[in-house]
Amino acid sequence: MTPLSRAHAAPAAPVVSDGVVKIGVLTDLSGVSSDNAGKGSVLAATMAIDDFSRDHKVLGAPIELVSADSQGKTDTGATIAREWYDRGKVDMITDLTFSNVALAVDRIADEKKKIALVTGAGSSAISNEQCTAHSVQWMYDTYALANSTSQALLRRGLKSWYFITADYAFGQALEKDASEILTRQGGKVVGSVKHPVNSPDLSSYLLRAQTSGAQVIALANSGTDTLNTVKQAAQFNIIQGGKQVFTPLLSLITEVHGMGLKNAQGMILTNGFYWDQDDRSRAFAQRFYAQHKKMPTMMQAAVYSAVLNYLKAVQAAGTDEADAVMAKLKSMKIDDPVIRNGQIRADGKLVHDMLLVQVKTPAESKSEWDLYKILETIPADKAFASLADSKCALVKK
Repeated sequence: MTPLSRAHAAPAAPVVSDGVVKIGVLTDLSGVSSDNAGKGSVLAATMAIDDFSRDHKVLGAPIELVSADSQGKTDTGATIAREWYDRGKVDMITDLTFSNVALAVDRIADEKKKIALVTGAGSSAISNEQCTAHSVQWMYDTYALANSTSQALLRRGLKSWYFITADYAFGQALEKDASEILTRQGGKVVGSVKHPVNSPDLSSYLLRAQTSGAQVIALANSGTDTLNTVKQAAQFNIIQGGKQVFTPLLSLITEVHGMGLKNAQGMILTNGFYWDQDDRSRAFAQRFYAQHKKMPTMMQAAVYSAVLNYLKAVQAAGTDEADAVMAKLKSMKIDDPVIRNGQIRADGKLVHDMLLVQVKTPAESKSEWDLYKILETIPADKAFASLADSKCALVKK
């Protein structure tokens, strides 16, 4: 090439935009799920960056981390995401604890050609009807929770169900998915009631569930709402000694710890991660515990997995350009201390093995966080809805 032709050649595109790979943890620092995500999610992201690179660099560029509180509000979460993507040099946002926030941020990420890795929100619409090309639902969805737990209880002959549901996108999706699965499998929904998020007094809802005569009282809520529902149910003797089975469809280890084994013992739950699953999960969890003084929830563990694999994908793609990174993520096997046998499908759903667990009795527990016995490992193709049934526009049929 002559000096003249070199002068007119187009400059090479930068390998890393803005000279930095920046990750944002948009979480719940002050609301009902702050113990399930919150500061623990920020710590998990920090650990992933540390584990990926001691010098906190990828492709020679520094890796930076920012965090903020969405307060569970759609407008607040959307405003922060736009600011981060437009002016804050943020390339990827993760956590997104609430489904309403996650759905809003996913649309913004798609519009801006940035990435959103949803580790906290569970509405199945995120990777189904409202899927986008630039987001992944990383740990769980309402279908996987409802499907695994409801089938386990149906096998035990428990066919009539009553739902106590949090009145927002996640709770509504969880009840909807569980109801459809139950009906297909020969079960019956005898009633349901919806409560506002962050309800301190759930006694009236519990009494309605108790008088329904349903064999199963299912909770389609989360965070402190789940914790309060179980504690108040124990006061009414609905859980222990009652004729009805009490099951939270989403309950994280911090909530079960807060309930106490006396109240929670015997409950059957579905989780995407348990700290005491194997040597790899234990090693990660013990490092997390050393700094956080609590074992990681599946939401917090998912942040670690998402950030670690995002950085691996940036490295493998040779750029932080969103489409190239997403293509690399979807081609990778996801296998780390958190996720087993993971693969990101065309709909942006990370499918992987899930765990059906039962809360131990006080006598069975050997230490403060020894809370679950694993009943079975549910293969990804049995836990999650099939790709053939997907309503995601990205899925070719």
